[in-house]
Amino acid sequence: MPKMKTHKGAKKRFKVTGTGKIMRRNKNLNHLLEKKPQSRKRRLAGERQLTGGDAERARRLLGM
Repeated sequence: MPKMKTHKGAKKRFKVTGTGKIMRRNKNLNHLLEKKPQSRKRRLAGERQLTGGDAERARRLLGM
């Protein structure tokens, strides 16, 4: 059976930590930033962990 290929879109969107957690960026921080309060932009700046079925699906797409 051939090797599984990595889904290139998932590869660009998700990052795997050393402990195996899958991290993602927050939404609402790409455009129309002028009218969003600075506090909201700061809150959205970090990364979040994928959980549950979303993490399993991302794992499959990343070929893990």
